[in-house]
Amino acid sequence: MSNKPTQRELVSTVIRSPVHLLAFGFGSGLAPFAPGTFGTLAAVLLYLPMQYLSLPLYCLMVAAVCVAGVWICGRSSEMLGVHDHGGIVWDEFAGYFITMIAAPAGWQWIVLGFVLFRIFDIIKPWPIKWADKQVHGGLGIMLDDILAGFISLALLQVIASLGIL
Repeated sequence: MSNKPTQRELVSTVIRSPVHLLAFGFGSGLAPFAPGTFGTLAAVLLYLPMQYLSLPLYCLMVAAVCVAGVWICGRSSEMLGVHDHGGIVWDEFAGYFITMIAAPAGWQWIVLGFVLFRIFDIIKPWPIKWADKQVHGGLGIMLDDILAGFISLALLQVIASLGIL
């Protein structure tokens, strides 16, 4: 697809390709507005059963999501002919999963992790903005969300340790 595809063409492309289906967050990235937010909401749904994994197994799964994401996002982007298409949200999955590493139990932490990650992913303070502008390909698509995830993780842990929530 060299020209920008219509929404109908994009849906058809995504549901026919396993690479696009993953990159587009099982279809969540097809949302007509705020696909990153919808992608993160889909990540929350996947996180719900993942939260019960042991910390080492959870971290191993998050690492696998990140490593696989470099290829998935890069390949989907190449196939679409668009660098970092807004509908590619696998990177949001990775960033949210990183945010939630060792998060305390409870819905309020799930919501706070969502809010923190979305804020840092949208605002992109340094070094997130630098990574977004300077690093290209699949790694570039993933890196800004990975950094947003680690910053959100750190802030979530500070809030937890201070007993604020």
